[in-house]
Amino acid sequence: MKKLFIILVLGFSTLVYANVNAIVSILPQQTFLKAIGGDKVNISLMVKPGNSPHTYEPKPSQMKAISEADVYFAIGIEFENAWLERFQNQNRAMIISDTTKGIVKIDMNYHSCSDAKHNHSHAKDPHIWTSPKNVKIMANNMFAKLVELDKENEQYYKNNLADFLQYVDKTDKQIREIVEKDSKFMVFHPAWGYFAKEYGLIQIPIEIEGKNPKPKELKQLIIKAKKENISVIITAPEFSDKIAKQMANELNIPVIKISPLAKNWGENLIKLAKSLKTGQ
Repeated sequence: MKKLFIILVLGFSTLVYANVNAIVSILPQQTFLKAIGGDKVNISLMVKPGNSPHTYEPKPSQMKAISEADVYFAIGIEFENAWLERFQNQNRAMIISDTTKGIVKIDMNYHSCSDAKHNHSHAKDPHIWTSPKNVKIMANNMFAKLVELDKENEQYYKNNLADFLQYVDKTDKQIREIVEKDSKFMVFHPAWGYFAKEYGLIQIPIEIEGKNPKPKELKQLIIKAKKENISVIITAPEFSDKIAKQMANELNIPVIKISPLAKNWGENLIKLAKSLKTGQ
């Protein structure tokens, strides 16, 4: 419940409602929550730009934010698996809100060196925010929790939500005007599975079951890329692009860095769509 403060001014008492203190794990969540919560929500970010949510460890200053938080909007990434319980132990009053509720997760699309079995791992893909359809579900989940915590500003949040959902629909429309269905693209880390599924694309990862490919496996990937007429390799700043560049040099195609963790979510997805189509 939202904190209420009583301020005495010249003998009169004034009721002041404090902002909701919220924590998010990654930058795209911050973008979504800021759009909905506006100036009624204070947002702290856990995984700082340039870091991987698979291996991140929070700094002491971030642990202080946890102790003051009203709600943690969880998104199901690896970082949370290691830290959420500790966060909850530090602040028992903090609510853990699952923003993935209602989203059907797909298997992680790791490449396998065996043609007979493409996926050895059945781990679920956590990169749900690369799909506009999923983002709309997440936004509604965030909205519902904000209203639960701050009923007084329900209409404010509702208006912001409507604007944000319109923005998501506009982004989706622009992407559909760019992408070519059944197109195949190669990535180092398979972070774009939901994007590919939503737009009828095929993502081919370089990672072999989450690890760098060995020389023999790399040779097979290069053969596959030639066969599939791959025109670009997508990498992310959070991962080394050494292997991707090695492959790109062999194939004479560009390597383009696009982070799934970018703050400018809509523009970033449109950039990805354009890069897949033009190779730039």
